[in-house]
Amino acid sequence: MKIGIPRALSYYDYYPFWHGFFSELGIELVLSDKTTKKLVSAGSSLVVSETCLPVKVYAGHVLNLLDKGIDVIYSPSIQSIAPKIYNCSKLRGLPDLIRNVVNKNFLLIEPTLDKSEPKQGFYQYLYESVAPLGITNKKLIKKASKAGWECMNNFTLMTRSGVDVPTAMRNAINGKISLVSTQKEGMVKVAVISHGYNIYDEQVSMKMFKKLKQLDIEAYTAYNLTTEQMEQGIRNLDTLLYWANEHEMTGAAGYYLKDNNIDGLITLTAFGCGPDSLMIERITRYAKRFNKPLLNLTTDEHTGEAGFVTRIEAFTDMLIRKKRTSIVNSLKKQVPKKEEEKKLVGVE
Repeated sequence: MKIGIPRALSYYDYYPFWHGFFSELGIELVLSDKTTKKLVSAGSSLVVSETCLPVKVYAGHVLNLLDKGIDVIYSPSIQSIAPKIYNCSKLRGLPDLIRNVVNKNFLLIEPTLDKSEPKQGFYQYLYESVAPLGITNKKLIKKASKAGWECMNNFTLMTRSGVDVPTAMRNAINGKISLVSTQKEGMVKVAVISHGYNIYDEQVSMKMFKKLKQLDIEAYTAYNLTTEQMEQGIRNLDTLLYWANEHEMTGAAGYYLKDNNIDGLITLTAFGCGPDSLMIERITRYAKRFNKPLLNLTTDEHTGEAGFVTRIEAFTDMLIRKKRTSIVNSLKKQVPKKEEEKKLVGVE
């Protein structure tokens, strides 16, 4: 039995759990290919132009799975992760959109996770995930959920220890744990603020992390933080949690803005994203208050890599020069004044 998982949107947050859960039930997961320009174009052709880039990418991944001959697609509707904490409309209505724009014959498994509703809890969501496949034994489902959480917890443990997301993902699904940080030590440290489906999709982010590594820049993300640290970040920006994915935006930014080890922030948002535009506005205002350099980047299917990379290079070059100046000024303060220096060497 095979299920197709689009390598987009919620994949970057929940795939380790899905892998452990479905594998325990004897179900093989098939991933779509990595994002390409052709895949984005295919997805964009299915939806109206005003649709945000992540959804266009997701639609392209669904088509990619169908082209592979996978006719069972897993596309959950994640409405709410906590009481009155909701996702944006693109994630809430994703199965409805896919069902209506993809004109092919396939089974769409579309469970609903809505913790704001009393009858839409986590185990109901898991039950709906496998019931269309004929699996209804609740004991088996609960046992599989434990396997899912074990895989997910291993993934989280590794990312918080400094292992990059692709490596942690690969280790977790292979049952391995490595707590050796893969972050490259650089003179300058930046926090990259965005959703996983933006920054870890190399087509969308224009391979941002590889570029930062080439520039000898040490990069941090929300995946390196605990939930408590991100909640502290939300309080640092004097706001309340409203959106389900606000931890990785407002929370991470708020924490890193007050972290003296972080030299600057880079935000990456998809053009036309309503929730992100509100969060970026608050992050920008508080970056000025905390006197922390900030670069806001926006991407869509028409973004050119050359201009994108040039802005990153210019921003990081400014951070490097600022850091060097700070180090030089600090060293100057430690050098004794000329008269004091003469006394130290016995010169009258």
